[in-house]
Amino acid sequence: MKKTAFAALAMGLALGAQAYPDRPITVVVPFAAGGPTDKVARDLIEAMRKPLGNATIVIENVGGAGGTVGAGRVAKAAPDGYTLLLHHIGMSTAPALYRKLPFKVPDDFEFLGMVNDVPMTLVGRPTLAATNFADLRKWINDNKGKVNLANAGLGAASHLCGLMFQQALAVEMTTVPYKGTAPAMTDLLGGQVDIMCDQTTNTTVQIESGKVKAYAVTTLKPLTTPALKNLPTLDSQGLKGFNVTIWHGLYAPKGTPKAVVDKVNAAMRDALKDPAFVKNEEALGAVIVTDDRLTSAGHRKFVVDEIAKWGAVIKAAGQYAD
Repeated sequence: MKKTAFAALAMGLALGAQAYPDRPITVVVPFAAGGPTDKVARDLIEAMRKPLGNATIVIENVGGAGGTVGAGRVAKAAPDGYTLLLHHIGMSTAPALYRKLPFKVPDDFEFLGMVNDVPMTLVGRPTLAATNFADLRKWINDNKGKVNLANAGLGAASHLCGLMFQQALAVEMTTVPYKGTAPAMTDLLGGQVDIMCDQTTNTTVQIESGKVKAYAVTTLKPLTTPALKNLPTLDSQGLKGFNVTIWHGLYAPKGTPKAVVDKVNAAMRDALKDPAFVKNEEALGAVIVTDDRLTSAGHRKFVVDEIAKWGAVIKAAGQYAD
């Protein structure tokens, strides 16, 4: 009797996966509309519609608490593939930044695959005398306790990169948090703060125009973007192993049937090859994922490793959200 029931359940799940999707899919973006993560999500779902049989896919912006509110909502959603999550590096930093979370990252999600890596750049105010990273490093050492390092707020990409940069140099700087990248960049341009480490999506235009000093990229390999291709890496300039990118991945609630996970993963892979999506990512300075992180297992392993990496950085800095 039990075997019959299990067989019927398995058949039902298989038929459901074959029909998937037969109603609209909601992709939760745990940040406000208009930001970099929202932009990636909207471009991605547009490219995923056709591979999913011209499915209706809608974005729902659920902001709050550094992305943890939206992620928590998806973790508790029905595991049927109709509520998905597009999140960034916050999936790996939240366990260390927040003492209480409404979910457990490794346990409460199915990992559907990673989308992109957004490199970061180290930039300085236009009046800094240092013209290269060697000069900047000397200037930082000569002005210990006086260097102002801007960031866009606790848990932001610039905050995380700044923490790792200070630890790599073994120099503590005066961190100046802002409510977003825009006011931080405004003060950097005006010379009120000295340096900042932020995403290429936020710095490329300023670098191209010569409004900021650009010192390095945070990837292990140089970038190919025309405006940034001549910037050396921090790794090549003495900070061995320095590698910070703001990546994005796709998730579903734990327990979503494997057949559905596989179907969404296949659609995502097709979307990452879509010419319009590729063009949009290149314009953002983002690098589309092509390695093992495209798989569910590879995505999960990468996030687990990132949790350990950022947990150590955040613990050493002693900076928490609550």
